[in-house]
Amino acid sequence: MSRTAIVYRSPHHGNTKKLLDAIVNAHPDVTLIHAGENDFSPDMFDVIGFASGVYLSAFGRPVTELAERLEGLAGKDCFLLYTSGSNPEKYGRAFTRKLEGRGARVVGKFGCYGYDTYGPFKLVGGVRKGHPNGAEIEAAVGFCRELMERK
Repeated sequence: MSRTAIVYRSPHHGNTKKLLDAIVNAHPDVTLIHAGENDFSPDMFDVIGFASGVYLSAFGRPVTELAERLEGLAGKDCFLLYTSGSNPEKYGRAFTRKLEGRGARVVGKFGCYGYDTYGPFKLVGGVRKGHPNGAEIEAAVGFCRELMERK
C-alpha cells in the first residue's frame, strides 16, 4: 500500500470535501492536506493527489499555487480529483500540463459533477444540485482504491 496524500481545497459547497471524506473513511491511511494552511514535503508520500472544485474552468487558486511552488514533484506519481458544475470530463488538462511541466507523472484523473453557484450559475440558483451523489462518491472511492492498489 502506498503512502498517499491529497492536497485539497473545497470552500464553497464542500463538493470536493464530500469525495475526500468518503475516501478517507474507506482508506484511513490517506493524509489530507488543506492547501493554503499546511505545507508538507512530497518526499513523505509515494502518491500525491490534487483535489479542487473547478472555478471558471480552472482548479482553485490555493491548490494551483501550491502545485506551482512545491519542491520535489519531479518523478512523483500524482493524480487529480475535482468537481464541476459542467462537463467534468474536460477539466484537468491544464493542471495536468502544469504538473507534468514540474516533472510529475499524472497517473489518473477523476472528475464528477458538483453543486455549483459560482459566477453566472448564481443567477439561476445554481446547477447540479444533489451532486456529488452517492454513485459519484463511490466512484471516487473506487478510483483511489485502484490507484493505491497499483503502487
